[in-house]
Amino acid sequence: MRVLFSHLPLSLLALSFPLLASCGNIVYDGQIADNYDFVIAGGGVAGLVLAARLSEDANKTVLVLEAGDTGDAVKSSIDIPGNAYYSSLFGTSYFWPYQTVAQPNAGNRVIPQPRGKVLGGSSAINGLYLVRPSKIEVDAWAGLISSQDGATNASTWSWESLFEAMKKSETFMPPSKDIQQEGSIQFDPASHGYTGPLDYSYPGYILPVVGNWTSTLDGIGIPPSPDANAGNGWGAFIATSSINPVNWTRSYSRSAYIDPLPTRPNLSILSNATVTRLIFNGTNSGAGLNASAVEFASADGAVRRTVNVNKEVILAGGAMGSPHILLHSGVGPKDVLDAAGVQMLVELPGVGQHLQDHISAAVVWNTSVDTAASLHQANATTLPNGQSSPFLSFINSAIAYPNITDLLGFDFAPTFQQEVIDAMNTSVSTLVPSQYPEVIEGYKAIYETGVQKIMMSPVGQVELLLSLTGTVVGGAQSIAIQAALQHPYSQGRLYINSSNPFDLPVIDPQYLSHSADTVMLREGLKLARKLGQTAPLSSAVLGELMPGSSVSTDDQWDQWLVGQIGTEFHPSCTCAMLPKSQGGVVDSNLKVYGLANVRVADSSVYPIQFAAHLQAPTYGLAEQAANILKAQYNGIPPPSASTTSTPSGVSVSPAPTTTGKGKNGASHSSVQHALMFAMAMLAVVTAMAY
Repeated sequence: MRVLFSHLPLSLLALSFPLLASCGNIVYDGQIADNYDFVIAGGGVAGLVLAARLSEDANKTVLVLEAGDTGDAVKSSIDIPGNAYYSSLFGTSYFWPYQTVAQPNAGNRVIPQPRGKVLGGSSAINGLYLVRPSKIEVDAWAGLISSQDGATNASTWSWESLFEAMKKSETFMPPSKDIQQEGSIQFDPASHGYTGPLDYSYPGYILPVVGNWTSTLDGIGIPPSPDANAGNGWGAFIATSSINPVNWTRSYSRSAYIDPLPTRPNLSILSNATVTRLIFNGTNSGAGLNASAVEFASADGAVRRTVNVNKEVILAGGAMGSPHILLHSGVGPKDVLDAAGVQMLVELPGVGQHLQDHISAAVVWNTSVDTAASLHQANATTLPNGQSSPFLSFINSAIAYPNITDLLGFDFAPTFQQEVIDAMNTSVSTLVPSQYPEVIEGYKAIYETGVQKIMMSPVGQVELLLSLTGTVVGGAQSIAIQAALQHPYSQGRLYINSSNPFDLPVIDPQYLSHSADTVMLREGLKLARKLGQTAPLSSAVLGELMPGSSVSTDDQWDQWLVGQIGTEFHPSCTCAMLPKSQGGVVDSNLKVYGLANVRVADSSVYPIQFAAHLQAPTYGLAEQAANILKAQYNGIPPPSASTTSTPSGVSVSPAPTTTGKGKNGASHSSVQHALMFAMAMLAVVTAMAY
C-alpha cells in the first residue's frame, strides 16, 4: 500500500490552497430580482457551469433555480471522496427518489434511479469518475445532428470541439511517481487541460491489487490503454477522477465553478426552488412560443412564485428533470399531456422518449488481501473526523471497455451484428414506446447508428469496473468486478401522469427488452469471472460468492441477470438532439423545437449512450453551450481547436509528483491561472527526471 506524501515547496504549496469561498452568489434569504436575462433551471453539472460562464459578462444577469438544498449542512460529507461508499447521502433529502416502473424483463422489479438534489447535482454525490467518450461515439452523435434541416452547429458537437471543451473545464494534476507505479497508471499530458475550474487527478492512496488490473486484462487479450482521454477510450486503464489533490477533496460543479467566485451582482443562485413550469406570453414568432417567465415554488403546496425572463430559459435538470419541466409546461406528446390533464401548447412527441441507461451486475469473490473497505473498517476510529485524507481519497477507478470481439470473438461477432440488423424491423414494431412516427424514426436512427457505426468498432460494448469498497453479499473482505452495458438497444421513456409538478415522473427504461442487451451483458459478466481466474488478479480472490458455481450456462446467466441488474446511474437521451422528424427535442444549437428562447443543456440531449461516465462529457457540453450563447449575445466566436494550453515536448505517461490547484477548482483569476499552470508544468518537468 502506498500513501502519497509528495509536496511542492511550502512557499508555493501555500499559495495553492483555496481562499475561503464567500458563497456571495448563493441567495439565502429568498430575495431575488423580478427579472433576469438568463434563468437556468437546475443547479447541477451543466447549470452551474453555465451560471459561472454567462455571468462573466457583467452586463448579463443570471439566475439559477435549484430544487435541492445548498449542501452547506453536509459539506464535509460531500467533500470526502470515500464517503460516496462509506457514508453516502443516499436515501436523504439530497437525492431525488426516482424509481422505474416495474420492469418485466428484470423480474418485475421496481429499480431505484436516484439523482443528486443539491447544488452541484449528481456531481456532489457520485463516484467521481471522469471517463470521456471515444471519438467514434462523439462523431456518430455529430453525424446524427448533421441530418437536421438547417443544422448550423453540428461541428460544435464533433470530437475535436467537445475534446477542447472538456479540456477547457479541467486542471489536470498527475499522480505521484509512487502512485503511478503502484497502480500502473498511464496517461498523456497533452490530452488534458491545465487552467480550467475542475480538478482532474488520481487518489492519493492506492492498493496493490489495483496495479494488477491492467496486466490481468492484458492476459485475456484486452490491452492497456496508453491514453484513454484523447478519443481512444477502450482497453484497460486507471481512470482520472474529480479529486483536488491539494486537500484530497471532491471537485464538483459547485466547488469548481461557483464557490471560488467573488460576489457577482449579476449572479443569483436560489436553492430549494423547484421549477414548476415555463410561462409563455402567447406570442409565436417564426421561431416559436416565447417564454416570458418561470414559475417555481419551495415545496408542494407552497406559494408559486414567478421570475421574468429577458432573454432565455436554459433547462439543466438532467435526464429526469428537463423533460419533466417541458411536459408540465405543455410541451410534449399530445397523448401524454392529455392523459395528465396538462394543456398542450407545443406538440413535441420526442419529449421524454429515447431514454437509454447503462445497466449492470457484478461477480463477487471473497478475498485474502486488504481492500479499501476492510482498511476503512479497521481504522474507522483513527480516521480524521469530517476531513479528507489521502486514504479517504481512494475511490474505485480501475476500469476497462472490452469491444464486441472481446465479448464474442472474431468469428461470432459479425454474425451477432447481422442478427441485430435483422431484428430491427421487429424491434421497431414491438419495442418503441410511442405511437408517433417521428419517435419511431428516431428509434431507427439511433439503432442503425449503434449497429452500423459503433458495434464493430474498437469502442467498448461493456464496461468492467474493479470494486474494492465492499459489497452487500461479501462485506468489507470481498472484491467485485462489475459489468455494465454501454450501448443498449432497449429504449424507454419518461412521462407524467399528473398535472402536479411535484409528483415524480414515470420512468420506464424498458430494460432488457431487446435480446442483444442480454447477450452483451452476459458475455461481459463471463469476462468478469474470467478475470478473477486469471493471474495476477487471481492471487487476491478466494471463493466466488456471486453468482457462484450454480451459474455457468448461457441460460443460467440469463435467468440470474433478471434478478440482479440495476442502473449504473447514467440515464440520458430524453431531450435528444435529433431532427424533429426523428423525435428530436433540441436542434444543434440546443434550442427546443417550437420554442423561441428555451434551450436544454445537460445529459438529456445526447441522442446515444457513450462508453463512458456522463460527468466529463457534460462538463464539456455545458462549456460548449456557454460558447453558443456568448456567440449569440456577446458576439464572441467559439474558441478555436488550439486554445487549450498543454505542455509541449512531453510524451506518454510521466511520473510526476502530485501538486494541487489553487482555489479548490475555481474559475480562477488570471494570476491564479498563471500560478496553477506553473504548478502543473513543474509537476510535468519533475516527471521527466524519472
